[in-house]
Amino acid sequence: MKEHRKTKNLLLLSLLIPTVAFAAPKDIHGKVTCDGKGLSGVVVTDGIDCVTTGADGSYTLEGKRGVRHVYVSTPSGYTVECRDTTVPQFYQPYDYDAPKESYDFELIKNPLDNGKHIFTVQADAQMTSEGEIAEYSDFLKDHDEFLKPYRGKVDIFGLDAGDIVGDSPHLYPLYIEATKQTEMPIYRAMGNHDMTHGGRTFEYSYKTIEDYFGPIYYSFNKGKAHYIILDNCFYVNRDYQYIGYIDERTFNWLEQDLSYVPKDHLVFINMHIPASDVPEIKWNDLNSNEVVNIRGLISLLEGRKAHLITGHTHYNHNVIYSDDLMEHNTAAVCGIWWKADICCDGTPRGFGFYEVDGDNVKWIYKSTGYPADYQLRAYPAGSVKEYPSDIIANVWNYDDLWKVEWLEDGKVMGQMEKFTGLDPETVVRCADREKMVYAWAKAEKTHHLFRATPVNPSAKMEVRVTDRFGNVYTQKIK
Repeated sequence: MKEHRKTKNLLLLSLLIPTVAFAAPKDIHGKVTCDGKGLSGVVVTDGIDCVTTGADGSYTLEGKRGVRHVYVSTPSGYTVECRDTTVPQFYQPYDYDAPKESYDFELIKNPLDNGKHIFTVQADAQMTSEGEIAEYSDFLKDHDEFLKPYRGKVDIFGLDAGDIVGDSPHLYPLYIEATKQTEMPIYRAMGNHDMTHGGRTFEYSYKTIEDYFGPIYYSFNKGKAHYIILDNCFYVNRDYQYIGYIDERTFNWLEQDLSYVPKDHLVFINMHIPASDVPEIKWNDLNSNEVVNIRGLISLLEGRKAHLITGHTHYNHNVIYSDDLMEHNTAAVCGIWWKADICCDGTPRGFGFYEVDGDNVKWIYKSTGYPADYQLRAYPAGSVKEYPSDIIANVWNYDDLWKVEWLEDGKVMGQMEKFTGLDPETVVRCADREKMVYAWAKAEKTHHLFRATPVNPSAKMEVRVTDRFGNVYTQKIK
């Protein structure tokens, strides 16, 4: 068994108040098995330290304070049981006052080769009522219909980038019931609207979501891919305030977790708040829409091919930091807070769809209610007041390896110019303030708009988009 690292905990309280006696925490013991046989080399953690199982599947974690769960990083080729169909049971709650004699885990051999696998990404369902739960169920019907051709042929699971509910924890049971129709494991990150408010410190904020879904940070493996879920919503109180921040306890665990992952494996990190909206990390920026200490995470990922999966913004946006690191900020399931079926940047509500084969990954954004090739919306000249003579295209899953061209009467005229602005359809929708209800529900500027001045304004116009994988999408301008 690999020797685990010593923790850095300092029991300051026992030094300051020597008259108080603390019982020494007991070591945590257990075994990881499959079909009753011990599995060696499985990573087990208490959320502070990581160890691996020995030849017989047994492990020992040194006793310490502050442990909330004991859990495994499910190895490639194995799965775990799911509670309520979608909640993976890779963890067991730890009770310091009444610890169990043994924390054992029985894994299931995956019947499918997960060297090839598929996962979907949803973000910001942000439900606040039973009516919105019903709308979410309709969203899931489109999601599940899209996955039908893959069922039983390839391993499928979901990532949720947080804000499952909108400050409405009483809806978690209804949400869990709704997700049963997906018939797949869903690995959830915590969002700022999933926090428990009113506590005096950050540590109180994740109490409720842990009760329903387990640890706020953990990992698992599929083929040559390692998946990490993090909580980067740091609650600072003042009634309801937070920043994007990863605390030291999480970083310490993450360092250990990654030490067991081969350098040639893909790494996916699912967290709620985006790292950055531009490749250049801002200096001295303290806000709630980016991770303020993201450099620490990026440094841990150096030398690895990695993808950040995030939500929070209610728009779709891709950032390429380097040849090895990319962020996919995923648009909101709720669109404009369930008041419109598009998001603040004009992206239709929907989900990310990722296909992983070995260490290769491909992806698209699937718009709810549309075919998979619906990847842009094109507008005639006059749609944007700043450029009254230009045709406009909104290409919501664009990144720097895409190509956006326009055609006149079937002839390619050149590449369209990228600009930052407001999506015309979103501006129109948000002008109906009675329907929008919320003061904050408005069109937001986006980086994935394109424009071109037609050579012949009376010609038949068309926009053609080629993504990084060579897929071509077109839309005629009416």
